[in-house]
Amino acid sequence: MRRVVIIGGGFGGLYAARALADADVAITLVDRRNHHLFQPLLYQVATATLNPSDIAVPIRSVLRRQKNAQVLLGDVISVDVAAKQVVLADGAQLPYDYAIVATGATHSYFGRDGWSEFAPGLKSIEDALEMRRRIFLAFEAAERAGSEAERDAYMTFVVIGAGATGVELAGSLSEIARQSLRGDFRSIDPRRSRIVLIEGLGKVLPSFPDDLSRKAGERLAKLGVEVRIGQRVTNLDAHGVEVAGERIAARTILWAAGVAASPLARSLGVPLDRAGRVIVGPELSIPGHPEIFVIGDLAALEQDGQLVPGVSPAAIQEGRHVAGTIRRALLGQPAEPFRYFDKGSFAVIGRGAAVGHIREKFRMSGFIAWFAWLFIHLFFLIGFRNRALVLFDWAYSYLTFRRGARLITGETALEKPPLPVVTVYPPPVVTTAPPPETVASR
Repeated sequence: MRRVVIIGGGFGGLYAARALADADVAITLVDRRNHHLFQPLLYQVATATLNPSDIAVPIRSVLRRQKNAQVLLGDVISVDVAAKQVVLADGAQLPYDYAIVATGATHSYFGRDGWSEFAPGLKSIEDALEMRRRIFLAFEAAERAGSEAERDAYMTFVVIGAGATGVELAGSLSEIARQSLRGDFRSIDPRRSRIVLIEGLGKVLPSFPDDLSRKAGERLAKLGVEVRIGQRVTNLDAHGVEVAGERIAARTILWAAGVAASPLARSLGVPLDRAGRVIVGPELSIPGHPEIFVIGDLAALEQDGQLVPGVSPAAIQEGRHVAGTIRRALLGQPAEPFRYFDKGSFAVIGRGAAVGHIREKFRMSGFIAWFAWLFIHLFFLIGFRNRALVLFDWAYSYLTFRRGARLITGETALEKPPLPVVTVYPPPVVTTAPPPETVASR
């Protein structure tokens, strides 16, 4: 029986495993997390609309009935192409006949990795909870601020990057400040919050058509978001950002500007693009090794003069295609080139408003796009429980203007407390006294 090792339990890896359910192969899916995460809704965890468990499901649970699949919790550090083995951090080695690498992407700070301490990105549940902590702690700190300048800094939120994630974060922050928290505080008015969205390119949602980008910008403006396009952040720290020669005092900075491919790509010994993605062939395999496939955000494949986007529908299609390629190989049939079918892109811009397009021809905005976005995301969620919970949370948020997951977890201080002052006392004075007189000494 041929061995298939799948690295990564995201959309690409999980759908590849499921597509091989009845194939005569032994599948090992290894991931550093025990859960599959629905990343498109991660920003709603960061902004307290959803709970983490609403958009995550244990990988073992998904594959529990698939007898030819084994799930391992482990951190893959390299792929030994020559020996056909996957190497884990604990020294374990997994031999394979076919390998599917689907480890996705991580944050990119464009060479300024030190910024990550002050501007967290959004790729995992831990990232979302950290964002949520900073957002709601900022309002708590503003309530206790000792000066107007300090209060304004805590109530200023800067989102760097106006792609779909940045736009969705900015719109949600505006709704939190102007609706969800209204009336909850006594010393501050959350509606006075300042939300700044910064984009280095010339428009918001750079990958969207110009008319939808313009509508998105107009909708953000109606929500009170200050949109700055064509401006790049030159520096940032715990107290603000520098952009276009101006210093913006802000205690909460959120990063949505760029991604970089998983470092595992470098171990394959094949050409990478500028973002560190693996340049794959038409069949999604790497040069010289038709038994190794790279899919999802980690793959760079050009189609019709454009790169296949790093979105979940593309990863799902790639995972299924690779599974079909392996099936064909087992029958002695040649591989076929992958063809991506664009099912569209959507971005939510606040309550009841979104923009979206399908294959450039069909464009929509407003409530219709928002409703389509809801339906599509519910469809791609794995598991009835997750769909039901998300639908309930969305209905609650829409009808009440409230957010049911406003919990501050972890450290409850925005800044590290100063080191305690230790008082050093002088050493005690020790006197030497003659030993007590005893009967024997008399």
